[in-house]
Amino acid sequence: MTTTALSAALLTAHRRLGAARASKTPCAPVRDLLDDAGSAYAVQSAWVAERRDAGAIVTGRKIGLTSPVVQAQLGVDSPDFGVLLDEMAVPAGGSADTTLLLQPRIEAEVAFVLGADLNLAAPTDADVVKATDSVTAALEIVDSRIAGWDIALLDTVADNASAGMYVLGSTPRSLGPGLDLASCTMTMRRNGTAVSAGLGSACLGSPVRAVAWLAATAYALGAPLRAGDVVLSGALGPMVDVHAGDQFEAEVDELGAVSVTFGSTT
Repeated sequence: MTTTALSAALLTAHRRLGAARASKTPCAPVRDLLDDAGSAYAVQSAWVAERRDAGAIVTGRKIGLTSPVVQAQLGVDSPDFGVLLDEMAVPAGGSADTTLLLQPRIEAEVAFVLGADLNLAAPTDADVVKATDSVTAALEIVDSRIAGWDIALLDTVADNASAGMYVLGSTPRSLGPGLDLASCTMTMRRNGTAVSAGLGSACLGSPVRAVAWLAATAYALGAPLRAGDVVLSGALGPMVDVHAGDQFEAEVDELGAVSVTFGSTT
């Protein structure tokens, strides 16, 4: 959706979030300008369209708010999703530039890379497994443009599900019958000290189930998941604040480790 298709209220929300991104100054919530999730996704789509017009490439989707712990942290009660762009990707073991972020936090997840379209109204777990080329440990750097992370569901949806950056592990593996993602454990460390832990079951019962939810939701919105998409399936444990100079490493049982360092701010 382009900005010309937005109502006056939605255009105001879009511009408020855009100003926050441009100035690196968090803004007031936008939920007062939004009627429902559909209007929030319209604002999200308008921003994605702008980035694509500027040359960014869509690389997949991210699911947010899948963990009860994260929902409790942010005071929301249902999942959402956002769009991943190539400009958000950070190489495994690389450095994320904190000057591009406003209020970064980090969480560990399981990432899926689709090998086939997942274009179904009600996909099963088996459909997700069949469509998946590989899975890997991942780190998502979330970053709200809303001041103080004072968000409700409509705020984060409009703000592209609070997407910031993402890091994929370098040891992908096939999602076969011997890999039970629901029982996988996760430990995330900051500068060598454990700061977050969780299980695959924290992600809507299973990361596979979370991807099935996303596929059904994306299908209903007319933008189904496609082969080649990266899907960040949702947090396995609590989010953690990020500061310049931090080094994070997350290890997910059966999937190995993934790490990132954060560069200095100006």
